[in-house]
Amino acid sequence: MKNLHNALLLKQLYQLKNLGYRYTDERPYSHEEKNLLELPNSLQALKQQAKNCHLCSLSKGRNHVVFGEGNKQADIMFIGDVPLEIEDNAGAIFLGRGGEMLTAMIEKVLNLSREQVYITNLLKCHPLLSKEVHESEFHTCKAYLFKEIKLVKPKVIVTLGERAYHYLTNDFTALKEVRGRVIQKEGYSVVPTYHPNFLLKNPSFKREVFLDLKRVKKLL
Repeated sequence: MKNLHNALLLKQLYQLKNLGYRYTDERPYSHEEKNLLELPNSLQALKQQAKNCHLCSLSKGRNHVVFGEGNKQADIMFIGDVPLEIEDNAGAIFLGRGGEMLTAMIEKVLNLSREQVYITNLLKCHPLLSKEVHESEFHTCKAYLFKEIKLVKPKVIVTLGERAYHYLTNDFTALKEVRGRVIQKEGYSVVPTYHPNFLLKNPSFKREVFLDLKRVKKLL
């Protein structure tokens, strides 16, 4: 698969950059190897492959891979950024107070159950508290994210937080400037909003998220 091929290539280019290289014409992965790079065409098989993934250094410190969960044919997909420690320990996504808030948002504003939507993250591994997540690690994990999107085929994607919006769309405009808009992509609409964990520290922004989810409801 092209996304995984690009992720592996990008990983090596970042490694070469860190070593001081400014240019290389080496091709570390050839198209003849594409069968080794293709991602499976079911969420269950994709999850299993992610569990065995060691493409970046985050895999060394994880307890569990935190994969997406929910309705495999959901109209709405929520994308966060990184798993928390509690999620790494349990192997489940969006737990704790932030998860409770997301569930409440889904139930009270969208009038849906959490099981009716699909929830995932940019990263499938929890970064250690002492480790700054490198952009190459986000790019490496994007192959799994885009395959999830391709398999679920959501009509609307709600990005939770700035990083989720940035790495999904490759638009690095500040979240406060794009929030409130609907961005049309091929096959789905993107609604950027704030992450529930941000709302726990900044409850005054709950009104904006309420309006964003009302916008999602109208799109459907």
